[in-house]
Parts: sequence; C-alpha cells; structure tokens
Amino acid sequence: MIDLEARDGVAWLYLNRPAALNALNRPLTAALDKALDELAARKDVRVLIVAGRGRAFCAGNDIAEMAALSAREAEALATSQARLMDRFAQLPQVTLAAVEGYALGGGCMLALAQDLRLASDRSRFGLPEVTLGFNPAYGIARLLDVVGGGVARELLLTPRILRAQDALRLGLVNRVVAAPTLHETADMWAREIARAPRAGLAATKRIVASLRAGQPGREPEAYAAALGTVDAQARLQAFFARRGPLR
Repeated sequence: MIDLEARDGVAWLYLNRPAALNALNRPLTAALDKALDELAARKDVRVLIVAGRGRAFCAGNDIAEMAALSAREAEALATSQARLMDRFAQLPQVTLAAVEGYALGGGCMLALAQDLRLASDRSRFGLPEVTLGFNPAYGIARLLDVVGGGVARELLLTPRILRAQDALRLGLVNRVVAAPTLHETADMWAREIARAPRAGLAATKRIVASLRAGQPGREPEAYAAALGTVDAQARLQAFFARRGPLR
C-alpha cells in the first residue's frame, strides 16, 4: 500500500491504492505510520515528497470501511489518523505534497499536513464530509492556519470543490503546474530545498511547529544550535573565502 523511494537526499512516498483512489483505511494508515518511522531515522533524506499512484492523490477516508465501523472504532481510527498527520510536522525532513487529481476529505488534510504543496492543474480539493452528515475528523486547526477563517469555514460548511487555480489563489497550495510536469517539478523543487543543511531545515520546522502550538518558538536557541553544526560552519567558511569580509 506504500511505495518509498529515496535518492540523493530526496524521498518519494507514494500512496499505492490506485483502484480505490488511494483512500485512507486502517491498513494504509498503519503503513504510512510505519513509513514515517523509517523516514524519521534516515539521516540521508532531507526532503520528503508525498504523492499518490494513479489518478488521485487521495480521495479521503475509505467510505466502505467507514460504513462498517462502530462509533468507538471510528473514533479510534480518527485518533490514529490525526496523530499520523501531526507526525509529518515532527519529521526532520521538509515535506512536500505533489497533488494530482482528487485531494478530498482526509486526502485534503493529508496535503495540508505537509510543509509545502505543489498541485497539477488537474487537481481538485475539498471537504465534502458535510454532505454526508459528519465533519472532518482532524486537521481543522491546520486548515484555519493555512487559508484563514473565512475560506476555511466555506470549505467546511459547503460542498465546494476547488480547482487548482482557485486553491492557489486562496493559499491552499503554493504552486500549480501542468499535469505532465508535476513529478519533474516536485523533484526539482525538492532538490533545491535539499541543498540546504539538514539541521537548519529541521530547526526551522521545529520553530514553526512550536509557534503553531502556541508555545514560544525559541528561535535564538534553535539558531545557535544549527549554526554550531559542522555543516553550517563549513558553509560559512566557504562563503567567507569566496566573498571576503563585508565592507
């Protein structure tokens, strides 16, 4: 259900249930959780790209499974999926969603859980849960953070489906590209990010996560720790050797 490929500092994590439009169910949730365990321990990966096999990024939670769950089972699954989404923010790697096709419900929240979002011009975003009589089980605070209260309320309370350019205009995604170039553009963007030292990227993610949680960001402490790494010191010395002292 998961394909994980890594090369030259960039990893691709594919949801691989194309026949079900990569809908989230209990086995896929567990497989994603296990993949994040592996990624968190990998020192050679600086950027993670999350994508879906086939014609959808992720169509949300698996409705067939949801219909068979008791209220207690549904709550347990939602709790595990909410924890999974939070884990992306805790990874030391920068994470990038490469969205093709549908990103609906839990799939939209999965895209929002990443640090950055790249969408093909064929992608579609929305939270259609309200039409089925329930609400998103996780990610509402993150949605409010990314797009703001007015847009978030419209997405939560109406069945509106956003086209890629609307998602870009509203700040839901960072960039939109032609569908045939999605993979190449995501890879190029990731490799551009991966040129930065891993410690600095991870420190910046920790600051953002703590500020989102309403905690002091401790930017000076994180700055000093990253600055003291061997990689940062080597790059500073190389920069100084090229440019010389400022005048």
